Amino acid sequence: MAMDERRFYDEKQETKQMPLVCPHCRQENSYPVHWMVRTKKSALPPGANAEDKQHFAKARTYMVRVDNMVACRNIGCRKRFELTGQSVFLI
Repeated sequence: MAMDERRFYDEKQETKQMPLVCPHCRQENSYPVHWMVRTKKSALPPGANAEDKQHFAKARTYMVRVDNMVACRNIGCRKRFELTGQSVFLI
């Protein structure tokens, strides 16, 4: 049976500031966006078979966006809008 892919990575959460434009009021502002950073471990976990070794060799460090919506910082607007674009970044 194949090993769970999550055992190949160390996970931690990060918050990064991103410049975004509100689609309602068209005002640009910097918003905190939460990311899950999955860093590839330096060694293969114990109990891995040949298939797991192949998967581990292809594994790369990457980031997954956790937040899908943010609230506008403009006092007159305050509407929530969805984050579009790429939600996974290879590092």
